[in-house]
Amino acid sequence: MPPLQKKSLTSLIKEYGPALMLAVLLGTSLDLYFVGKNMYMFPIRPFPELLSFNIAFTFLGLPVLVLVYLTMMNKVTKWGKVGILLFLSLLMPIFERFSELFGLFAHSSEWKHIYSFFGYLVFFSFIFLFYRLTNKEH
Repeated sequence: MPPLQKKSLTSLIKEYGPALMLAVLLGTSLDLYFVGKNMYMFPIRPFPELLSFNIAFTFLGLPVLVLVYLTMMNKVTKWGKVGILLFLSLLMPIFERFSELFGLFAHSSEWKHIYSFFGYLVFFSFIFLFYRLTNKEH
């Protein structure tokens, strides 16, 4: 394993910034779509009179999660990548369920948590592919 190299803030922004921006845009778009279709809602959220989605998760939580995900994906083999992708995709419906228990998240009766598994599987796969495309040297 190569020694850890310190990267400048500029190089980190150049490396991860586009993928993080895409994650925020996709997360926001998907939340607006599904909230608009009454598939789920965020009963407790910042600025409820202005926004129908949870800006704290979409603009803070999701980018941090994606940054950790991309960092981990850079450190493992091909099978490790598959494992991380499946693990995170399985973990997200569990987090959703806990969010529901705390009143932060609510689904319609038509929603199935398997939708979240497959949705996050596609989301994280797409984000990683985009990251790879924007960082050919990695």
